[in-house]
Amino acid sequence: MEVVGLQRAHPEYSPERDAPASASVITVSTNEKHRLEVYLPSAFASLGNFEIIISDNGSTDGSLEWLERAFPDACVLRNGKNIGFAAANNRAAEIANNEILVFVNPDTSVHPDWLYHLLQPFKDARVGLTTSKILLMSNPEKINACGTTIHLSGLTLCRGMGRSKELYPVMNEVDAISGAAFAMRRDVFEVLGGFDEDFFIYMEETDLSLRARLAGWKCVYVPQSIILHDYNLRFGPNKVLYQERNRYVMLLKNLKWRSLLLLLPALFLADVATWGFVLLGDRQHWKNKLRAYRWIAVNWQDVMRKRKATQKLRTVSDRELLKNAGVRLDFGQVARGGIAYLADGIFTPLFFIVKRMIRAVVWW
Repeated sequence: MEVVGLQRAHPEYSPERDAPASASVITVSTNEKHRLEVYLPSAFASLGNFEIIISDNGSTDGSLEWLERAFPDACVLRNGKNIGFAAANNRAAEIANNEILVFVNPDTSVHPDWLYHLLQPFKDARVGLTTSKILLMSNPEKINACGTTIHLSGLTLCRGMGRSKELYPVMNEVDAISGAAFAMRRDVFEVLGGFDEDFFIYMEETDLSLRARLAGWKCVYVPQSIILHDYNLRFGPNKVLYQERNRYVMLLKNLKWRSLLLLLPALFLADVATWGFVLLGDRQHWKNKLRAYRWIAVNWQDVMRKRKATQKLRTVSDRELLKNAGVRLDFGQVARGGIAYLADGIFTPLFFIVKRMIRAVVWW
């Protein structure tokens, strides 16, 4: 691991804006030169007292050489190989100098005041994480995510996906932050142990949010902090493996055993839905579902060790964690037409019934 470049406050920082804290902005890149060419100019044009750290996972597209020439003020952390999104963020956090850590994807462009607004909620000592209003770069009139909704089964949904940017105008608590752009207190990040590096990629920000909430911290959506995200729903060869495996690990770490027992009907329904997606839309990689189950079995002791560490931080009940859990899966994000309507009509009422049962029983 090699670190190059300078770390310094942005010269255009305006102290009269009264930003509540300094920040270290962390971005993970793997052969993302074409995206950094859009993202970094917008980031360096932001107002705020911050440093920028690029955690590079073995890029070979010339982005490292380009960074040295075009943005010598950026700190470049050379990881040497692809160590995963979670681990690359953790390595960058270790060398960050400031009290707030900000994590931003390279496939974004930020508005000038995004960081100033993203930091404001930290004036409330109970706020642990904040997340931006993320709009689609391809259509900035539409929302990509206004935070993340956690479904009863642990599946995650972009809150507001595809809806008008005028919606969700008020700052409020959300189930989880969006990994495309969020900020977090450094001390909270360290107490939680950072990202779970076994996740490698996908769901790591949801797990981090859930662990923070379990420990009593708030996740807050900030509509004044605007980010454009070059988002397309992609399903690479291992996406189902990572998403399903990580969903199971997240639930096992965070919820009590009796809650998990009561959630079995919801988990079964979610598995039926995900198997349906795999067989209809990702058939060539159908074994990834089986690989996810196998990974949990093989690594059971490590998962239980992490569960024990997570439960030691608990200050919040499962009833509170599950209070706002969603019952509707937006099948329109992965299917079209009659299939999506049929799936919604079948699964949503069943998830609703399960949640009513859980709310009646879970008082712990």
